Order: sequence, then C-alpha cells, then structure tokens
Amino acid sequence: MAIAEILSRFAAELALFAGVGFLLFAVNDLAVDLIYFARRVWRALRIYKRYPRTFASYFVFNKNPGFIAVLVPAWDESAVIAAMLRATLKRLDYDNYRVFVGHYRNDPATAAAIASVADDRVQAVEVDADGPTTKADCLNHLYDALIEYETATARSAKAVVLHDAEDVVHRFELRIFDGLIGTVAAIQLPVLPLIDPGSRWVAGHYCDEFAEAHIKELVVREAVGAAIPLAGVGCAIARRPLAQLAALQDGKPFAGTSLTEDYEVGLRLGALGLKTIFVRIPVQPGQRGVVASRGHFPATMGSAVRQKARWLGGIALSGWDRLGWRGGIGERWMRMRDRRGPLAALLLLAAYAAALLWSQIWLAEMLGAPVKARLDPMLVTLLTINGCLLAWRVLMRTSFTTAAYGLKQGLLSVPRLVVGNVIAMLAAARAVSLHLGGGAKRWDKTRHIFPAELPQ
Repeated sequence: MAIAEILSRFAAELALFAGVGFLLFAVNDLAVDLIYFARRVWRALRIYKRYPRTFASYFVFNKNPGFIAVLVPAWDESAVIAAMLRATLKRLDYDNYRVFVGHYRNDPATAAAIASVADDRVQAVEVDADGPTTKADCLNHLYDALIEYETATARSAKAVVLHDAEDVVHRFELRIFDGLIGTVAAIQLPVLPLIDPGSRWVAGHYCDEFAEAHIKELVVREAVGAAIPLAGVGCAIARRPLAQLAALQDGKPFAGTSLTEDYEVGLRLGALGLKTIFVRIPVQPGQRGVVASRGHFPATMGSAVRQKARWLGGIALSGWDRLGWRGGIGERWMRMRDRRGPLAALLLLAAYAAALLWSQIWLAEMLGAPVKARLDPMLVTLLTINGCLLAWRVLMRTSFTTAAYGLKQGLLSVPRLVVGNVIAMLAAARAVSLHLGGGAKRWDKTRHIFPAELPQ
C-alpha cells in the first residue's frame, strides 16, 4: 500500500473521529440555542407584556441598604490595585460597604499601593505567609478578617461580593445586589472583557466567548434548573449561605486547594438546595450597556494559555473529582458541558491534523503526483452536516459578540474562532500535564493592567 493511501486513510479515520464528536457537541449546543430563543419568545409574550422592563438607573434602593463586604484578593498587583480601589470608591453609587483587600507579607509593593489609598472604607488584610498560596486561601483570610470586623463593630454583612484587583466595578452593582440578595443565595452579573487595541486576536477572543456565555449560556443554565457557577468577579453571596459553606469546610468557605474556587462555590450552594441566579439588567432604555464587571484579559498567547489551563484543570479535571455528578438532569447536563474541554481539544487536534494531511495529499495531486485522496460518501455526508452546523455556530458567535460589542467586533469574532481553538488545545495539554503531576499548588496568575480611560 502506497504511503499516500495510508496517509489518506489515516486522515479519514481522524476526520471520522472528529466529525462524530463535533456532531454530538453541535446537537448539544443546538439544544441550548433552542432553549434560549424559546425562553426569549416566552418572556416577550408573557412577561414583558405584563410587567415593565427593569433598568438599573431606575432601580429603587431598599429603605435600609444592607452592609456589603467586597473581597479583593491580591498577589503582585502593585501596578493596578491602587487605581482599581480609587476608581471603585469613586464610581460606586452606594454608601454602606467596606472593601477588604488581601496581600502577602513578602509583597511589600502591593501593600504600599493599597496603603496609598487613604480611605476608611478600605481595609488591608495581610496574609501571614509568603505568597503566592492560592486565590482561595487569600479569600479565606479575607473572610476571617470580615468576621473580626463584624465582631468588633456588631455589624453583620448582608452579602459578600467578589472582585479581582484589575476589575472595573459598575457604579450600580451594589444597589442591584442589595435589592436582590435577600431572595437568593448568590447572584452573578455579566462579565464583559474590555477591548484591547493592542491585542485584537488573543484578548479579543475572550470578548467573543464571554459575550455568548454571559448572554445565552448562563440564562439557559438557570432555565433548566442548574446552579449558576460564579465567575469570581461581579458576583455576590448572601452572608448566611457563605457561613453554611464555611461550617462544612472547617470554617473556610472557599476550597483552599481549588484552582476554581469561585466556580465551585456556586455549584456547592446549588447542591445545598439554595437558589443561585444570573442577573442581566440594562443600565437605561435605548442603550446597549448592562450592569457588568469589566476588565482587561490576557493579551499574549502564553498568558491566555496559562489562564485557560487553570480554568480547564479546575473545572474539567479536578472539578470532576471534587464535585462529582450530583443534581438533576439539568445540573448533570451543564456539568457535562463544563467538563468537555479536554475532549473538545482532542477533537480539534484530530480535525486540524486530518485537514493538514488531506491538504498535503491534494497538493501533491495538483502537482502531478500519482496520488488521490478518497473520501467515503458517508464521511462526506457527515462533514457536510457538520459544515452546516458550524455555519450556525459561527452565526451565533457573531450575533452575540455584535450584541455586546458592535458589528466590527462581531465580524472579527469569525477569524478569532481559530485563535480560540489554538489556545484551547494548548491549554488542554497544559491542564492535563499539571493534573497528572498532582495539580497546581500556587496562584498561577497573569499580569494585569487597569484601563486609563474607564468605560461608562
């Protein structure tokens, strides 16, 4: 058998493997799309005709706004933490809150940056250990500091809000949390990455992914009865449920060895039978903006791969071990979707390898070599179906990115799909390697920047 024929058959087997996997994934994604659009139609016909839409600018304060604690863990964040704190204090349209900022004893630059923000609403909390430990460990120290503050002042927090050191906090955020947290255990607001003109492709692909996830995916999760995983930013947890989690984990509400402690908190609250919700509220009529947490995401390939590997390892690999497969059909379905990342990366690798092999065979045939790539009719049918479903997926990605960022970014989301695929494959390889090696033991954070010009 000629080498070209062997390569052609090998490419066909790779394409068959990838094609079947992508078909199953595509049907899964199509089910999410149908639920989302059915829900939109139902709400338009049954809800919005009875009740007016809610806008954040019109949101009515409680008569007695509750005390809210904002936890901001920080390691090696001297470049951004002071600007973030000043912007947050200036922007927040709320009075009854306190920001607890964690830093490490071997990170004097971050400690000095926090101290430069002279405001009674900011409390620096030193982790009495050499950093970095894990983000969850830092959060647990902040939780302990909150308990000490509550005991000393006889004030009890209504909710605990999580943010990162590079976040741009929306001015209406705390009033939304205060108004809703009494009826639910946790609230997640949308996360919208900021456009980075210097990283159109790498940083830009986060815009596409979060636009679709935080317009459609989380809405569907709530619709099917699954718990909402927290993103670690722009989220609030009611004080009593957080204490319940702490009581189950030796007084530590955040799993200290977890890579994705925020994701786990949302699912653990759901497992306790508590309600978690995703809230997407427009700021005011006639504008695209919603109340959301914003910030710059990694701008280089290496930093994006490290971040995605941490998410993938925490959710798809160690999360499988730590959280299992509990809950009803909707919950199990969503956990399956969360954990398909490594398999998706393997399917992508097989698909790109098959395409590369066939391209070489077809090139050789065009140059006159006595070779021919033979495709089974069933495989051609499978690839055709997948091609149509891929076109639908591209349309969805473009539509949601356009809805969040405008038409230009929507069009850029198409070539950024390839960038996202490459990052996903590299991240999966890194995540599996780290997992087999026992998992990451330290806070593998990326370098952050804070925008010079703040969004509205």
